[in-house]
Amino acid sequence: MMLLMLLTDTATHIVDSISHTTAATPAAIPQEDLRFGDLLIKGGWVMIPIGILAVLGLVIFFERYFTIRKASKDESSLMNQVRDNIQHGRLESAIAICKNSNTPLGRMLQKGLLRIGRPIKDIEGAIENIGKIEVSKLEKNIGIIGIVAGIAPMFGFLGTIAGVIKIFYDISKTDNISMGVISGGLYVKMVTSAAGLFVGIVAYICYHILNMMVDKVILKLETDAIEFIDLLEEPSK
Repeated sequence: MMLLMLLTDTATHIVDSISHTTAATPAAIPQEDLRFGDLLIKGGWVMIPIGILAVLGLVIFFERYFTIRKASKDESSLMNQVRDNIQHGRLESAIAICKNSNTPLGRMLQKGLLRIGRPIKDIEGAIENIGKIEVSKLEKNIGIIGIVAGIAPMFGFLGTIAGVIKIFYDISKTDNISMGVISGGLYVKMVTSAAGLFVGIVAYICYHILNMMVDKVILKLETDAIEFIDLLEEPSK
C-alpha cells in the first residue's frame, strides 16, 4: 500500500512539472515572410514618383545609348571614299557619298565640301558649327538622367520623413510607445529611402556612361575633321 502511494505521488509530481514547463514556454510566434513586392506597396505614395523616375531614366538611357553607339561606328571607309574622290577631282561624287551616309561625320564633311573654294578658315568654321550641332543632338535628354539621379534619393528621404512624422503622430494620439509600433512602421517607411537611393545610383551611372560615350564621339569627329582639312590643303603644298 505504501508503494502504491509512493508511485502515485511521483506520477503527480511529474505531471505538475510538465504542466509548469509548458506554461512557462511561450508559444512560437509564426514569422511573416518579408516580400519585396509587399514592401514596395507599403512604401506609400512616394513610390509612384520614384517608379516614374526609374522608367523615365531607363527609357532615355537606352534610346541615347543606341543613338550614340550608331554615331560612334567606324567611318574609315567613308573617309577613304571622300579622299579618293577629292584626289581625282570628283567633288560632286564626294558630296553625294557624304549625304547618303546620314551620319554626323558625313554631314560635317558635306558642309566642308560645299565650302571648297573659300578660305580654309571658312571651311573649318563651317565644319566646327555643324559639329557643335551634331554633338548637341547626341547630348539630347542626357541631362534629364542627371536630374533623375539627383531627385530620386530626395523623394526617398521625403517618404521616410513623412512616415516617421506619421509614426510619432500616432504615438501622440495613442500613448503607445512600444518598440514594436515604432520599428514596425519605421522599417516599412525606410523602403522609400532605399528605393530612391537605388534609382539615383543607377541613374548616376547611366548618366556618366552616356557622357563618356559622347566624349569619345567628339574626339573621333575632331580627329576626322582635322584629317579632312589636311586633305584639302594637300594640293596647295
